[in-house]
Amino acid sequence: MTPALRIGVLALQGDVREHLVALRACGVEGVAVGDRAALTSVDGLVLPGGESTTMSKLAVRDGLLEPLREAQRAGLPMFGSCAGMIMLADRTLDAREDQETIGGLDVTVRRNAFGRQVDSFEADVDMAMLGGPAFPAIFIRAPWVEGAGAGVEVLARIDRPRGPDTIVAVRQGPLVATSFHPELTGDTRIHEMFIDMVRQYT
Repeated sequence: MTPALRIGVLALQGDVREHLVALRACGVEGVAVGDRAALTSVDGLVLPGGESTTMSKLAVRDGLLEPLREAQRAGLPMFGSCAGMIMLADRTLDAREDQETIGGLDVTVRRNAFGRQVDSFEADVDMAMLGGPAFPAIFIRAPWVEGAGAGVEVLARIDRPRGPDTIVAVRQGPLVATSFHPELTGDTRIHEMFIDMVRQYT
């Protein structure tokens, strides 16, 4: 019998509840992670959408940044949505000089690339690995990937505002990230993809 998976959601700020609902809808145990003990108890970790600068400051304040970096280097599967993508990026543009990230994804991410809150939008995003129809993505003050290393798999692009090469979803080993908020859609396919990844690395 396959052991039950326990997947955490970093509970410092952002869409924690929405990710927990999506994970539980997929049939796995979803738990809020707010300290080192909780972090060591999970098989995978979601970094939610929210505000990346605030998330970074709280991770430093609560003594979680280095444990998160250690967990990433040790191979803990992680999924970042929106602000979570920024937290996983090795390089950021338009971020505060003192903003810290976990790193691990060999990408350059531009913070708030799609504009302000008023510029939020929805778009159907083709993600062949999900099967079925296009994913109904929600972009809220979203970043995009401005550059990706050779080891990064591009999972999705959209046609605006930079043309067809605007990268909005990537994967590298046990790390996956999206510019958009799958936790707000009711479509659990990206969470299911991440759960399958976690099983591969568990």
